[in-house]
Amino acid sequence: MNNDIESVDHSTVKLYQSNADDLTVARAAWASQSPEADEREAEPGRVEGLIRYLMRNQHMSCFEHCHMTFVIDTPIFVARQIMRHRSSAFNEWSARYSEMRPRFYTPYTNGRPLVQSGKIGHYTFEQGSFHQGERVDEAIEEVSKTAWGCYEDMLSDGIAKEVARMVLPVNTMTTFWMTTNVRNLLHFLDLRNDDHAQYEVREVARQMEDLLASEMPMTYAAYKQINTKEEA
Repeated sequence: MNNDIESVDHSTVKLYQSNADDLTVARAAWASQSPEADEREAEPGRVEGLIRYLMRNQHMSCFEHCHMTFVIDTPIFVARQIMRHRSSAFNEWSARYSEMRPRFYTPYTNGRPLVQSGKIGHYTFEQGSFHQGERVDEAIEEVSKTAWGCYEDMLSDGIAKEVARMVLPVNTMTTFWMTTNVRNLLHFLDLRNDDHAQYEVREVARQMEDLLASEMPMTYAAYKQINTKEEA
């Protein structure tokens, strides 16, 4: 692509803020017991054992008291998949009020893109040919250049941003905030970090999962333990 356009081959997820920690989950569970119940948190292994119990028995309301806010940089088509999860709060870069940036997603295919066959709900994917890879790269570059040129021309001619944005393709990069509680985040990971999900959305989910593991190691360990048993 020319110097005016940036080609991006990955999404990034950053943690803006978090009130998510394992102790909050345990204290929320003990709130239904005696006022002295949270004194148990000082006992070695008590918090971890309780979290495993909650996760194993699907007592998930306690995890709703923990929230994480992510800042996600990703192509528009990935953002739209994520925003289908209506249990989270979203705020996105506005192409109505702000000029878009010339950044377009180009998938890294190692020269061989995925090709698809089968029927809806039963698709299979495999690596295509190097010729198909060249076609993907050429088509995305051509469309991105053309779309950006048209977008800039309309803005230069005084056309409103909300009109000019209509020519931009879904591989245009966007940035948005996502705030979610940990119960809903775990559900999101179940769906979007699954092998059947699209690679690009799995890339976002994987980064979220890594951040969850860092913030709530006991919760994450219990979650993985339950999932591993279900898969076995």
